[in-house]
Amino acid sequence: MRWIIFLLIYVLVDIYAFQAFKTITKNKWIHGVYWLVSVVVIANFIYNLTLNFNRTVGLTPHTNQAIGLFLATFIPKLAILFFVFGEDIVRTPQAIYRFITGNKPGDDYFPSRRKFVSQLAVIAAALPFTSLLYGMYKGKYNYKVLNYTLEFDDLPKAFDGYQITQISDIHSGSFDDAEKIKYGIDLINEQNSDLILFTGDLVNNKADEMNNWIDVFKKLEAKEGKYSVLGNHDYGDYIQWESEAKKVENLKRLKDIHKQIGFDLLLNDNRILEKEGEKLALIGVENWGAGGFKKEGDLEKASQHIEKESFKILMSHDPTHWEQKVKNDDTHYHLTLSGHTHGMQFGIEIPGWIKWSPVKWRYKYWAGIYEEAGKYLNVNRGFGFLAYPGRFGIWPEITVITLKRKSVA
Repeated sequence: MRWIIFLLIYVLVDIYAFQAFKTITKNKWIHGVYWLVSVVVIANFIYNLTLNFNRTVGLTPHTNQAIGLFLATFIPKLAILFFVFGEDIVRTPQAIYRFITGNKPGDDYFPSRRKFVSQLAVIAAALPFTSLLYGMYKGKYNYKVLNYTLEFDDLPKAFDGYQITQISDIHSGSFDDAEKIKYGIDLINEQNSDLILFTGDLVNNKADEMNNWIDVFKKLEAKEGKYSVLGNHDYGDYIQWESEAKKVENLKRLKDIHKQIGFDLLLNDNRILEKEGEKLALIGVENWGAGGFKKEGDLEKASQHIEKESFKILMSHDPTHWEQKVKNDDTHYHLTLSGHTHGMQFGIEIPGWIKWSPVKWRYKYWAGIYEEAGKYLNVNRGFGFLAYPGRFGIWPEITVITLKRKSVA
């Protein structure tokens, strides 16, 4: 029934959007291409998400590609719909008036569509169409290194200038280009940071998604260590398992992979980093997310035995944890590192001018640095991608944060 409703909506949108093309040109070949592309795309989408979709595996590069092509053609039609429907708001009262007054007897009561409006509609649709296609074929591996310097009054002097590289949301089950991934790893290593901190979602669903990538990610290098936490996708909650034992075994395997890569996986735990006799507390919680996401994170347990005055860096996958728990906690967590949102993999960012993505309607804190009452949060936009196999405007991110001690005048 869900598919029937979906198809009905798809067909109605398609027919409505086609009105713009029909107004612009009477060329039957162009009309034929329009409908051929529509049929192929929706057939590919339905095939990959029903007949070819394995519920014990979840999303794969093939299903991601089908989703991407669907979005790249359907969303532009919604843009066309906006113009065509807007024109019909004007045409409908005119048609009603003609019908009531008996004007233009025997003719179509509706005024003809204006070619100019249809041309505007198609031009507007070209923007999301080309953007989504570019995102699929170029944008998803268009890694960006974002540098931030954060100052703190109470940062231990020994850690002044300490550099952290954060990565998040690898989603290895979506990868389809080994050379690009190797390039991304080299770019991380070029930062030559003291720490590498990974904030969760190593896979889409299953540990074996990492089989071809373990040796690649083993090459990650940091002067003083690599640490990680789990994200919501790492628990295997979004696919069907033969048994609960298999699911438990999968999570154990995933934890072992963190070790193979060289990550010290923090499961509601902490580590004390020492430098020249001074200390910094690194805390890692399991996933805690609002809105139905897994809530395994235990902030109190993770912070056990840490002195109140210690400088604290918290790794927590979902930024809603910071919003609802961390920033209001009596314990002062100086810096929290999160991911999860991906910035929805689509948006517009011009530093100093605009920062927008549809994900802002779901998450208050969705990308970049935020500060409240001296507590900082960084939401990493993600290294990988999921479902839509691309990125546009919200590029894959490698975050480099330099900690500085504020100078006292």
